[in-house]
Amino acid sequence: MAAHADPSLEHPTTCSATFTGDNPVDDNVLDSLPPGTKALSAEKLGDSTWSHTARLNVTQADGNAMAYFLKWAEGDAGRLMMEGEFNSMLELYSVMPEFVPMPLTWGNFSTPALETYFFMSEFIDMSACLPEPDQFCTKLAKLHKTSISPTAKFGFHRTTCQGRIPQAVSWEGNWTIFFSSLLRNVIELDDAENGCWHALTVLEKRLLSHVVPYLLNNLTKDGRVIKPCLIHGDLWEGNIRTSQTGNIFVFDAAVMYAHNEFEIGNWRCHYNRICDQVYTRTYCQHYPPSEPEEEWDDRNRLYCIYYNVLYSVNHQSEGKAVRQRAFDDMYHLIDKYAPFPDSEGPTRLSDEERAELPNERDHTKN
Repeated sequence: MAAHADPSLEHPTTCSATFTGDNPVDDNVLDSLPPGTKALSAEKLGDSTWSHTARLNVTQADGNAMAYFLKWAEGDAGRLMMEGEFNSMLELYSVMPEFVPMPLTWGNFSTPALETYFFMSEFIDMSACLPEPDQFCTKLAKLHKTSISPTAKFGFHRTTCQGRIPQAVSWEGNWTIFFSSLLRNVIELDDAENGCWHALTVLEKRLLSHVVPYLLNNLTKDGRVIKPCLIHGDLWEGNIRTSQTGNIFVFDAAVMYAHNEFEIGNWRCHYNRICDQVYTRTYCQHYPPSEPEEEWDDRNRLYCIYYNVLYSVNHQSEGKAVRQRAFDDMYHLIDKYAPFPDSEGPTRLSDEERAELPNERDHTKN
């Protein structure tokens, strides 16, 4: 396996590999560029815990300058991440090319020592300011409204990853069953990563057996239908940027076809700077809540639990605080929809037991 390009972009490869820069570029990356391209430099953009990124500067066959975004990661996890990101971005680009950088290809490096996989896309010069709410939410609502699931089901045809964690996105026609599978998957991963917390396990089981079916089955009562919408799947401030021309773009996607409201459950999480209520209010102006509308906030809380548990898996050092937040949200929903008999529920957290996110990650304090 070398590279897997968008079929519409396939071409013979003839590329010069002579260039200078602070990152060596693998031959398979160079061979995936358009014919006649000359690579000039690769400038490091930054590393996450799980991957590395660079800006690849080139001149095209016609002499014009061009830049590409390059990401790479190692091992089986790297393969899942890069394949998932390419397919995610390709799906988003096919629906709304004005909302994402154009994906080009993914593949593996030619070096045999350590299996390394890459993803490459168009490079757009963007700033890290928070997105203007109306443009951002208008585009997001359009994505949700205009996308059509190819199977008419929830899920996706490739495994997608949020951070380093693969999501359980096998196709399923019933939203309650699909979401339950998603949540069970991250709960199991959280237990494996952070250890079993018995009180949390008790709440998780009751949430899945009582609250999830109640809230999500209500969405399809009285003949109502839930449309599987294409969602980005990881909309926090680090994955949203504004170009020099003022256009908002999203990237680093972990897509699936899902209930549109699931997308913005992430915005309730305290570690997300998009937790400002202006974004949720603006989105709901463009895509009104599903019926029953009076249960919208409880569904939003339920969807937030998924993102908090997943964050706990990805960020062990901050996992205790977000786990406790998920614990509180589960208890809130259970108290409302499936209360424990007297004295049978787990002990609630005391103030002394509570952990806190670092100030730079808890955006409710800013």
